[in-house]
Amino acid sequence: MNLTEKNIDDIKAEWNTKGSRYVSDINKMVEFGETNGWENWKGKEPEDKRDHLAEAVFQLLKDANKNNTVDAFRNDFPPAHAPMVQFMKAKAQSIQQLHFIDGQKIVFLVGTAYQKRQAYLLKDDEIIELDASIEAIGKSKQNNVFAIASNNTIVTTQGWEGEIIATFNLEEAKNLGITELIPFNDGQKILLITSDGIFIITKNTEKMIHPLPDPEDEEWEPYMDMENATISNDNKHIVVGDQCSDHRVLDANGIQIGEVGPQSSYPDFCLFSKDDNQLITNSCHFYNGVTIGVPSTELENLNIPAYEESEQYTVIDEEMRVYCGIATSKYYILGDAFGYIRASDTQGNALWRYYLGSSLSGIAISDNEKTLWVGSSSGMLHKLQLDKGLRDDHTIATGKHYEDFRLVIWKDEPILKW
Repeated sequence: MNLTEKNIDDIKAEWNTKGSRYVSDINKMVEFGETNGWENWKGKEPEDKRDHLAEAVFQLLKDANKNNTVDAFRNDFPPAHAPMVQFMKAKAQSIQQLHFIDGQKIVFLVGTAYQKRQAYLLKDDEIIELDASIEAIGKSKQNNVFAIASNNTIVTTQGWEGEIIATFNLEEAKNLGITELIPFNDGQKILLITSDGIFIITKNTEKMIHPLPDPEDEEWEPYMDMENATISNDNKHIVVGDQCSDHRVLDANGIQIGEVGPQSSYPDFCLFSKDDNQLITNSCHFYNGVTIGVPSTELENLNIPAYEESEQYTVIDEEMRVYCGIATSKYYILGDAFGYIRASDTQGNALWRYYLGSSLSGIAISDNEKTLWVGSSSGMLHKLQLDKGLRDDHTIATGKHYEDFRLVIWKDEPILKW
Protein backbone atom coordinates (compact mmCIF):
# COMPACT_ATOMS: atom_id res chain seq x y z
CA MET A 1 0.00 0.00 0.00
CA ASN A 2 1.54 3.28 -1.14
CA LEU A 3 0.48 6.11 1.12
CA THR A 4 1.24 9.71 0.23
CA GLU A 5 1.49 12.43 2.86
CA LYS A 6 -1.87 13.79 1.74
CA ASN A 7 -3.43 10.31 2.11
CA ILE A 8 -1.96 10.01 5.59
CA ASP A 9 -3.24 13.45 6.64
CA ASP A 10 -6.73 12.58 5.34
CA ILE A 11 -6.70 9.19 7.12
CA LYS A 12 -5.49 10.80 10.34
CA ALA A 13 -8.21 13.48 10.22
CA GLU A 14 -10.96 10.91 9.57
CA TRP A 15 -9.60 8.48 12.21
CA ASN A 16 -9.57 11.18 14.87
CA THR A 17 -12.84 12.91 14.00
CA LYS A 18 -14.88 9.71 13.75
CA GLY A 19 -13.07 8.09 16.67
CA SER A 20 -13.61 10.88 19.17
CA ARG A 21 -17.27 11.26 18.11
CA TYR A 22 -17.90 7.51 18.50
CA VAL A 23 -16.22 7.38 21.92
CA SER A 24 -18.10 10.45 23.12
CA ASP A 25 -21.42 8.87 22.06
CA ILE A 26 -20.57 5.54 23.74
CA ASN A 27 -19.50 7.26 26.97
CA LYS A 28 -22.78 9.24 27.01
CA MET A 29 -24.75 6.01 26.49
CA VAL A 30 -22.88 4.25 29.32
CA GLU A 31 -23.42 7.22 31.63
CA PHE A 32 -27.15 7.18 30.83
CA GLY A 33 -27.40 3.41 31.34
CA GLU A 34 -25.58 3.48 34.65
CA THR A 35 -27.55 6.50 35.93
CA ASN A 36 -31.04 5.69 34.68
CA GLY A 37 -30.96 1.91 34.14
CA TRP A 38 -30.19 0.19 30.83
CA GLU A 39 -33.83 -0.76 30.35
CA ASN A 40 -34.60 2.96 29.87
CA TRP A 41 -32.06 3.46 27.07
CA LYS A 42 -34.08 3.83 23.86
CA GLY A 43 -31.38 5.14 21.56
CA LYS A 44 -29.37 3.21 18.97
CA GLU A 45 -25.96 1.89 19.96
CA PRO A 46 -23.25 4.08 18.39
CA GLU A 47 -21.16 2.50 15.64
CA ASP A 48 -17.43 2.90 15.02
CA LYS A 49 -17.32 3.63 11.29
CA ARG A 50 -13.58 3.33 10.69
CA ASP A 51 -13.23 -0.23 9.40
CA HIS A 52 -12.19 1.01 5.94
CA LEU A 53 -9.20 2.84 7.49
CA ALA A 54 -7.85 -0.14 9.43
CA GLU A 55 -5.57 -1.58 6.76
CA ALA A 56 -3.80 1.73 6.18
CA VAL A 57 -3.52 2.42 9.93
CA PHE A 58 -2.09 -1.06 10.53
CA GLN A 59 0.51 -0.46 7.83
CA LEU A 60 1.42 2.89 9.38
CA LEU A 61 1.72 1.19 12.78
CA LYS A 62 4.20 -1.32 11.32
CA ASP A 63 6.17 1.51 9.69
CA ALA A 64 6.28 3.43 12.99
CA ASN A 65 7.66 0.37 14.78
CA LYS A 66 10.33 -0.08 12.08
CA ASN A 67 11.27 3.61 12.14
CA ASN A 68 11.15 4.00 15.92
CA THR A 69 8.43 6.68 15.68
CA VAL A 70 5.76 4.91 17.74
CA ASP A 71 5.20 7.81 20.17
CA ALA A 72 4.42 10.21 17.33
CA PHE A 73 2.20 7.61 15.67
CA ARG A 74 0.34 7.02 18.94
CA ASN A 75 -0.43 10.73 19.24
CA ASP A 76 -1.64 10.87 15.62
CA PHE A 77 -3.62 7.61 15.79
CA PRO A 78 -4.98 6.82 19.26
CA PRO A 79 -5.64 3.06 19.43
CA ALA A 80 -9.07 1.57 18.81
CA HIS A 81 -10.43 -1.96 19.07
CA ALA A 82 -13.42 -2.17 16.72
CA PRO A 83 -11.71 -1.26 13.40
CA MET A 84 -8.97 -3.88 14.04
CA VAL A 85 -11.40 -6.76 14.68
CA GLN A 86 -11.27 -7.65 10.97
CA PHE A 87 -7.66 -8.83 11.42
CA MET A 88 -8.25 -10.72 14.63
CA LYS A 89 -10.06 -13.80 13.31
CA ALA A 90 -6.88 -14.94 11.59
CA LYS A 91 -4.24 -13.33 13.79
CA ALA A 92 -5.49 -13.13 17.39
CA GLN A 93 -3.86 -15.06 20.25
CA SER A 94 -4.79 -15.26 23.92
CA ILE A 95 -2.50 -13.41 26.37
CA GLN A 96 -2.56 -15.32 29.66
CA GLN A 97 -0.86 -15.96 33.00
CA LEU A 98 0.36 -12.40 33.62
CA HIS A 99 2.47 -12.05 36.76
CA PHE A 100 4.16 -8.99 38.24
CA ILE A 101 7.89 -9.37 38.95
CA ASP A 102 9.14 -5.96 40.14
CA GLY A 103 9.56 -2.39 38.91
CA GLN A 104 7.85 -2.20 35.52
CA LYS A 105 8.43 -5.88 34.76
CA ILE A 106 6.00 -8.74 34.19
CA VAL A 107 6.04 -12.23 32.72
CA PHE A 108 3.23 -13.64 30.55
CA LEU A 109 2.31 -16.40 28.13
CA VAL A 110 0.82 -16.33 24.66
CA GLY A 111 -1.54 -19.21 23.81
CA THR A 112 -4.13 -21.37 25.56
CA ALA A 113 -3.62 -24.59 27.51
CA TYR A 114 -3.93 -26.72 24.36
CA GLN A 115 -1.62 -24.72 22.14
CA LYS A 116 2.14 -24.55 21.97
CA ARG A 117 2.70 -21.57 24.20
CA GLN A 118 5.42 -18.95 24.21
CA ALA A 119 6.49 -17.14 27.38
CA TYR A 120 7.77 -13.56 27.39
CA LEU A 121 9.24 -11.08 29.83
CA LEU A 122 8.10 -7.47 29.45
CA LYS A 123 10.42 -4.90 31.04
CA ASP A 124 9.16 -1.33 30.56
CA ASP A 125 8.40 -1.61 26.84
CA GLU A 126 11.15 -4.10 25.97
CA ILE A 127 9.97 -7.64 25.25
CA ILE A 128 12.20 -10.68 25.77
CA GLU A 129 11.34 -14.16 24.52
CA LEU A 130 11.79 -16.87 27.18
CA ASP A 131 12.64 -20.56 26.91
CA ALA A 132 10.38 -22.29 24.38
CA SER A 133 9.78 -25.29 26.67
CA ILE A 134 7.84 -23.23 29.26
CA GLU A 135 4.23 -24.44 29.39
CA ALA A 136 2.88 -22.45 32.34
CA ILE A 137 3.96 -19.86 34.90
CA GLY A 138 2.39 -19.19 38.29
CA LYS A 139 2.98 -16.91 41.26
CA SER A 140 2.04 -17.38 44.90
CA LYS A 141 -0.47 -15.09 46.60
CA GLN A 142 2.21 -13.95 49.08
CA ASN A 143 6.01 -14.28 49.51
CA ASN A 144 6.84 -13.78 45.81
CA VAL A 145 7.24 -17.48 44.92
CA PHE A 146 7.21 -18.30 41.20
CA ALA A 147 6.48 -21.67 39.60
CA ILE A 148 7.47 -22.66 36.08
CA ALA A 149 6.19 -25.80 34.33
CA SER A 150 8.14 -27.33 31.47
CA ASN A 151 8.65 -30.90 30.24
CA ASN A 152 6.32 -32.34 32.93
CA THR A 153 8.37 -30.75 35.71
CA ILE A 154 7.40 -27.80 37.91
CA VAL A 155 10.10 -25.79 39.65
CA THR A 156 9.37 -23.22 42.38
CA THR A 157 11.79 -20.38 43.06
CA GLN A 158 12.08 -17.59 45.62
CA GLY A 159 11.41 -14.62 43.36
CA TRP A 160 11.71 -14.59 39.58
CA GLU A 161 14.81 -16.61 38.57
CA GLY A 162 15.64 -16.82 42.30
CA GLU A 163 16.86 -19.69 44.42
CA ILE A 164 15.13 -23.01 43.72
CA ILE A 165 12.75 -24.05 46.51
CA ALA A 166 11.40 -27.35 45.16
CA THR A 167 11.09 -29.50 42.05
CA PHE A 168 8.00 -31.56 41.23
CA ASN A 169 8.05 -34.30 38.58
CA LEU A 170 4.54 -34.84 37.25
CA GLU A 171 3.24 -38.39 36.80
CA GLU A 172 -0.53 -38.54 37.11
CA ALA A 173 -0.91 -34.97 35.83
CA LYS A 174 1.72 -35.19 33.10
CA ASN A 175 0.98 -34.05 29.56
CA LEU A 176 -2.14 -32.16 30.64
CA GLY A 177 -2.69 -28.67 29.25
CA ILE A 178 -2.28 -26.31 32.22
CA THR A 179 -5.03 -23.72 32.58
CA GLU A 180 -3.43 -22.16 35.64
CA LEU A 181 -0.69 -22.86 38.13
CA ILE A 182 -0.64 -21.42 41.68
CA PRO A 183 2.27 -22.23 44.00
CA PHE A 184 1.54 -22.14 47.74
CA ASN A 185 3.29 -19.37 49.66
CA ASP A 186 6.08 -21.68 50.87
CA GLY A 187 6.78 -23.09 47.38
CA GLN A 188 6.36 -26.65 48.70
CA LYS A 189 2.92 -27.31 47.16
CA ILE A 190 1.22 -26.46 43.88
CA LEU A 191 -2.41 -25.99 42.91
CA LEU A 192 -2.56 -27.25 39.31
CA ILE A 193 -5.67 -26.41 37.29
CA THR A 194 -6.37 -28.37 34.10
CA SER A 195 -9.52 -29.36 32.23
CA ASP A 196 -8.73 -32.97 33.17
CA GLY A 197 -8.68 -32.33 36.89
CA ILE A 198 -7.56 -29.86 39.56
CA PHE A 199 -4.69 -31.21 41.65
CA ILE A 200 -2.69 -30.45 44.76
CA ILE A 201 0.89 -31.39 43.89
CA THR A 202 3.47 -32.07 46.61
CA LYS A 203 6.93 -33.63 46.42
CA ASN A 204 5.47 -37.15 46.76
CA THR A 205 1.78 -36.90 45.87
CA GLU A 206 -0.57 -35.72 43.13
CA LYS A 207 -4.03 -35.52 44.61
CA MET A 208 -6.99 -34.71 42.37
CA ILE A 209 -9.32 -32.52 44.44
CA HIS A 210 -11.83 -31.69 41.70
CA PRO A 211 -14.07 -32.89 40.12
CA LEU A 212 -15.42 -35.51 42.53
CA PRO A 213 -15.67 -38.98 40.95
CA ASP A 214 -19.15 -40.41 40.42
CA PRO A 215 -19.11 -43.91 41.97
CA GLU A 216 -22.31 -44.80 40.04
CA ASP A 217 -20.77 -44.01 36.65
CA GLU A 218 -18.39 -46.71 35.43
CA GLU A 219 -17.25 -44.54 32.52
CA TRP A 220 -16.69 -41.42 34.64
CA GLU A 221 -13.90 -39.13 33.45
CA PRO A 222 -12.68 -35.93 35.08
CA TYR A 223 -12.98 -33.75 31.95
CA MET A 224 -14.39 -30.24 32.66
CA ASP A 225 -15.25 -27.00 30.92
CA MET A 226 -14.69 -23.59 32.56
CA GLU A 227 -12.41 -25.14 35.19
CA ASN A 228 -11.39 -22.46 37.71
CA ALA A 229 -9.80 -22.28 41.14
CA THR A 230 -8.09 -19.97 43.59
CA ILE A 231 -6.27 -20.02 46.92
CA SER A 232 -6.79 -17.55 49.76
CA ASN A 233 -3.86 -15.21 50.31
CA ASP A 234 -3.03 -16.94 53.61
CA ASN A 235 -3.33 -20.37 51.85
CA LYS A 236 -5.91 -21.64 54.37
CA HIS A 237 -8.65 -22.13 51.77
CA ILE A 238 -8.88 -23.42 48.22
CA VAL A 239 -11.93 -22.83 46.01
CA VAL A 240 -12.66 -24.93 42.90
CA GLY A 241 -15.43 -24.97 40.34
CA ASP A 242 -16.40 -25.76 36.76
CA GLN A 243 -19.34 -25.60 34.38
CA CYS A 244 -21.07 -28.61 35.94
CA SER A 245 -20.21 -28.05 39.61
CA ASP A 246 -20.95 -25.46 42.27
CA HIS A 247 -17.96 -23.61 43.66
CA ARG A 248 -16.62 -25.94 46.35
CA VAL A 249 -14.76 -24.42 49.30
CA LEU A 250 -11.93 -26.68 50.55
CA ASP A 251 -9.39 -26.52 53.33
CA ALA A 252 -5.64 -26.38 52.58
CA ASN A 253 -5.57 -30.17 52.15
CA GLY A 254 -8.41 -30.26 49.65
CA ILE A 255 -11.17 -31.43 52.01
CA GLN A 256 -14.54 -29.80 51.28
CA ILE A 257 -15.90 -27.50 54.00
CA GLY A 258 -18.53 -25.50 52.09
CA GLU A 259 -20.31 -24.81 48.82
CA VAL A 260 -21.42 -21.74 46.85
CA GLY A 261 -24.17 -22.30 44.30
CA PRO A 262 -24.19 -20.21 41.09
CA GLN A 263 -26.57 -17.26 40.84
CA SER A 264 -26.27 -17.28 37.05
CA SER A 265 -25.86 -20.47 34.99
CA TYR A 266 -22.25 -21.69 35.15
CA PRO A 267 -19.53 -21.18 37.80
CA ASP A 268 -16.46 -19.81 36.03
CA PHE A 269 -14.34 -17.57 38.32
CA CYS A 270 -13.41 -17.15 41.99
CA LEU A 271 -11.11 -14.86 43.99
CA PHE A 272 -10.40 -13.76 47.56
CA SER A 273 -10.18 -10.11 48.59
CA LYS A 274 -6.69 -8.81 49.35
CA ASP A 275 -7.30 -9.07 53.11
CA ASP A 276 -8.94 -12.52 52.74
CA ASN A 277 -12.12 -11.22 54.42
CA GLN A 278 -14.31 -12.04 51.41
CA LEU A 279 -14.58 -14.72 48.73
CA ILE A 280 -16.18 -13.74 45.43
CA THR A 281 -17.54 -16.22 42.90
CA ASN A 282 -18.80 -15.52 39.40
CA SER A 283 -21.20 -17.59 37.34
CA CYS A 284 -22.03 -16.77 33.75
CA HIS A 285 -24.76 -17.11 31.15
CA PHE A 286 -23.43 -16.49 27.65
CA TYR A 287 -21.57 -13.16 27.91
CA ASN A 288 -23.28 -11.99 31.10
CA GLY A 289 -23.04 -13.16 34.69
CA VAL A 290 -23.48 -12.57 38.40
CA THR A 291 -20.69 -12.12 40.97
CA ILE A 292 -21.44 -12.59 44.66
CA GLY A 293 -19.30 -12.16 47.78
CA VAL A 294 -19.39 -14.17 51.00
CA PRO A 295 -17.58 -13.37 54.27
CA SER A 296 -14.61 -15.68 54.87
CA THR A 297 -15.73 -16.14 58.47
CA GLU A 298 -18.75 -18.06 57.09
CA LEU A 299 -16.86 -20.53 54.85
CA GLU A 300 -16.95 -23.42 57.32
CA ASN A 301 -20.15 -25.42 56.55
CA LEU A 302 -21.24 -22.76 54.06
CA ASN A 303 -24.11 -23.82 51.82
CA ILE A 304 -25.45 -21.19 49.44
CA PRO A 305 -28.21 -22.63 47.23
CA ALA A 306 -28.07 -21.94 43.49
CA TYR A 307 -30.34 -19.26 42.01
CA GLU A 308 -31.76 -18.10 45.34
CA GLU A 309 -31.65 -14.66 46.86
CA SER A 310 -30.04 -14.85 50.27
CA GLU A 311 -28.72 -12.65 53.04
CA GLN A 312 -25.68 -14.94 53.17
CA TYR A 313 -24.07 -13.12 50.24
CA THR A 314 -23.54 -9.63 48.83
CA VAL A 315 -24.15 -9.04 45.12
CA ILE A 316 -20.90 -7.60 43.76
CA ASP A 317 -21.95 -7.31 40.09
CA GLU A 318 -24.89 -8.42 37.94
CA GLU A 319 -23.52 -7.84 34.45
CA MET A 320 -20.14 -9.45 33.93
CA ARG A 321 -18.98 -12.81 32.78
CA VAL A 322 -15.61 -12.66 34.50
CA TYR A 323 -12.57 -14.16 32.79
CA CYS A 324 -9.80 -12.75 34.97
CA GLY A 325 -9.39 -10.55 38.01
CA ILE A 326 -7.23 -9.28 40.84
CA ALA A 327 -7.88 -7.89 44.29
CA THR A 328 -6.22 -4.63 45.29
CA SER A 329 -6.21 -3.18 48.79
CA LYS A 330 -9.23 -1.01 47.83
CA TYR A 331 -11.30 -3.02 45.37
CA TYR A 332 -11.51 -5.83 42.82
CA ILE A 333 -10.57 -5.25 39.19
CA LEU A 334 -12.38 -7.81 37.04
CA GLY A 335 -11.98 -8.41 33.31
CA ASP A 336 -15.07 -9.48 31.39
CA ALA A 337 -16.21 -11.11 28.17
CA PHE A 338 -17.12 -7.77 26.57
CA GLY A 339 -13.64 -6.25 26.88
CA TYR A 340 -14.17 -4.12 29.98
CA ILE A 341 -12.16 -4.05 33.16
CA ARG A 342 -14.34 -2.89 36.03
CA ALA A 343 -13.65 -2.01 39.64
CA SER A 344 -16.11 -2.95 42.38
CA ASP A 345 -15.65 -2.83 46.13
CA THR A 346 -16.53 -5.59 48.60
CA GLN A 347 -19.98 -4.02 49.15
CA GLY A 348 -20.86 -4.28 45.46
CA ASN A 349 -20.41 -0.59 44.60
CA ALA A 350 -19.39 -0.15 40.96
CA LEU A 351 -16.45 2.30 41.00
CA TRP A 352 -15.30 2.55 37.38
CA ARG A 353 -15.11 0.76 34.06
CA TYR A 354 -12.55 0.98 31.27
CA TYR A 355 -12.89 -0.55 27.79
CA LEU A 356 -10.03 -2.44 26.15
CA GLY A 357 -11.86 -4.79 23.77
CA SER A 358 -12.30 -8.53 23.21
CA SER A 359 -12.59 -11.08 26.03
CA LEU A 360 -10.00 -10.29 28.68
CA SER A 361 -7.74 -13.22 29.50
CA GLY A 362 -5.08 -12.13 32.01
CA ILE A 363 -4.32 -9.35 34.48
CA ALA A 364 -1.49 -8.29 36.80
CA ILE A 365 -0.84 -5.27 39.01
CA SER A 366 2.33 -3.76 40.48
CA ASP A 367 2.88 -4.06 44.22
CA ASN A 368 2.28 -0.31 44.64
CA GLU A 369 -1.05 -0.77 42.78
CA LYS A 370 -0.26 2.01 40.30
CA THR A 371 0.49 0.03 37.12
CA LEU A 372 -1.92 -2.48 35.59
CA TRP A 373 -1.24 -4.89 32.75
CA VAL A 374 -4.17 -6.56 30.98
CA GLY A 375 -4.08 -9.24 28.29
CA SER A 376 -6.91 -10.14 25.94
CA SER A 377 -7.97 -12.94 23.59
CA SER A 378 -7.47 -10.53 20.70
CA GLY A 379 -3.68 -10.66 21.09
CA MET A 380 -3.38 -7.28 22.81
CA LEU A 381 -1.41 -6.59 25.99
CA HIS A 382 -2.27 -3.21 27.57
CA LYS A 383 -0.20 -1.30 30.10
CA LEU A 384 -2.13 1.26 32.14
CA GLN A 385 -1.20 3.79 34.82
CA LEU A 386 -4.16 3.87 37.19
CA ASP A 387 -5.72 7.21 38.13
CA LYS A 388 -3.17 9.17 36.11
CA GLY A 389 -5.85 10.79 33.93
CA LEU A 390 -7.02 9.89 30.42
CA ARG A 391 -4.46 10.11 27.64
CA ASP A 392 -6.88 11.23 24.91
CA ASP A 393 -10.55 11.55 24.03
CA HIS A 394 -10.59 8.12 22.37
CA THR A 395 -10.98 6.15 25.61
CA ILE A 396 -14.28 4.47 26.47
CA ALA A 397 -14.19 4.70 30.24
CA THR A 398 -15.48 6.15 33.47
CA GLY A 399 -12.10 5.44 35.13
CA LYS A 400 -9.38 8.02 34.48
CA HIS A 401 -6.50 5.71 33.60
CA TYR A 402 -3.61 6.41 31.23
CA GLU A 403 -2.59 3.80 28.68
CA ASP A 404 1.20 3.84 28.32
CA PHE A 405 0.97 1.52 25.32
CA ARG A 406 -0.51 -1.68 24.02
CA LEU A 407 1.44 -4.49 22.39
CA VAL A 408 -0.10 -6.20 19.37
CA ILE A 409 1.00 -9.85 19.57
CA TRP A 410 -0.49 -11.51 16.51
CA LYS A 411 0.24 -14.70 14.61
CA ASP A 412 2.63 -14.29 11.69
CA GLU A 413 3.38 -10.66 12.57
CA PRO A 414 6.22 -8.98 14.46
CA ILE A 415 5.24 -7.82 17.95
CA LEU A 416 4.14 -4.22 17.54
CA LYS A 417 3.93 -1.43 20.11
CA TRP A 418 1.04 1.01 19.76
